[in-house]
Amino acid sequence: PSESGFTTDVLALYDWVKARSGNSSILFWGHSLGTGVATNAARKLQEERGVQVDAVVLESPYTNIREAAANIPITKVYRQFPGFESLILDSMARAGMFFSSDENVKVLGCPLLILHAEDDGVLPPELGRKLYETAHKAYRDKSKVKFITFPEKLGLGHDYISFNPELPALVKDFLNQK
Repeated sequence: PSESGFTTDVLALYDWVKARSGNSSILFWGHSLGTGVATNAARKLQEERGVQVDAVVLESPYTNIREAAANIPITKVYRQFPGFESLILDSMARAGMFFSSDENVKVLGCPLLILHAEDDGVLPPELGRKLYETAHKAYRDKSKVKFITFPEKLGLGHDYISFNPELPALVKDFLNQK
C-alpha cells in the first residue's frame, strides 16, 4: 500500500459510486489514517477534474503523518533518543508518505466536518483542532468548516465516535447547512 495507491483507490470507488448514485450526494468520510486519504482524494478530484465532493467528514484526524507520528503516545519513549526524527519521521517522507491534510484543506471548497474525542489516546485532539484552525483560516466561507469535539466523559476515545447516538443528527445538521 502507498499513499498514491490509496488515493487512486478512493477515486476509483468515487467513480463507481457516482455512476450508480443518480443525484445522491457523495461525501468522503475518513477515520484516523483514512482522514489523510479522504483529503488527498478530495483535493485531487477538485484540482485534476474540477469536481468538488459534496462534503468531507474527518473523524479523529491529524494534520499530516509526520506530525501524527511525532505525537502518538507510542512514540513518546522513542522521541528522546537521538535519530528519532531521521530514522522514523524522515523515513516516512523518503517512502513518499505525507498524508498532508493540513495542506489539502487549504485548497478545498466543499463542506468540511472535523470530529474528535477529547479522550482520543491515539491521535491527540490538538491535531484535530489545529487542522480545523488551518481550514477555517483558508476557507472563504467559514460556515463550511465545523469542528465538533466529544467530551471525555462519553468515553469515545479514538475508535468509537461512530457509536455516539447523536452523531447522525450532528452530521445531518451540518450537511443541511450547505
